[in-house]
Amino acid sequence: IGDSHMENLGSREAIFQAKCEIFHHLKPGGLAILNGDDPLLATLRGKLSQPARFVGREEGMDYTALDVDSDGATHLSCTVRTPSAQFSVEIPALGAHMVYPTLMAAAIAERFGMGGDEITQGVRAFLPTKMRMNVVRCPGDIMILNDAYNASPQSMRAAAAVLGDAKGRRKVAVVGDMKELGSSSQAFHRAVGGYFAQAGTDRLIAVGDQARFIAEGAREAGLEQVDYYPELEQAEPALLRELRAGSTILVKASRSMAFERIV
Repeated sequence: IGDSHMENLGSREAIFQAKCEIFHHLKPGGLAILNGDDPLLATLRGKLSQPARFVGREEGMDYTALDVDSDGATHLSCTVRTPSAQFSVEIPALGAHMVYPTLMAAAIAERFGMGGDEITQGVRAFLPTKMRMNVVRCPGDIMILNDAYNASPQSMRAAAAVLGDAKGRRKVAVVGDMKELGSSSQAFHRAVGGYFAQAGTDRLIAVGDQARFIAEGAREAGLEQVDYYPELEQAEPALLRELRAGSTILVKASRSMAFERIV
């Protein structure tokens, strides 16, 4: 339960209530598979009329991931522990947050009678949705992380962590506005700037109306190489200067910003 749609629903608790409407339509024999690390979803333990399984990295989960590691370029690896088995998986995606859909997939697979080998093969065959942390390898040892489909404070934090994992690379964040955050929008954007500074980003280029607060937050958190541009066209010369060998460039903003143009 994140901060997307805060503008329309007003609070994270209200978002939680809206999402809980799905349980009114879950059949009696159905199964709810939930992120038990989320403090709001965790309150549903023992309260649903339907069976539920909780996944996460904290203690006491039905499905959990151990020894999570990333090569910072192509994949994650971890050990999945379920109520009936334990097995190693290689996830062809970046970002520690990807253990959550992996654990949910494992829970669904076991529900339908699959074993560890089948689950491992299925996870290995995963392909990311278009513009969701797609790795684009360009000539001249340049890597673009195309995460331009959408953005929220939570997904920005996850993306900053992925960029920070780019070992031995020049880390560049090209980030834009996050929409539908309501009256807290400025604070959320400033916090995002802090995420990138703390993750070890070398350069941040912010584009858009609200993105100026990302730039301010990054500077306040100690990141020195920060540029801000109101419009994408104004940012183009700075973007082109970042096309250099050894660079990993993250591109991320809300859908309406159409940051695939940058990629």
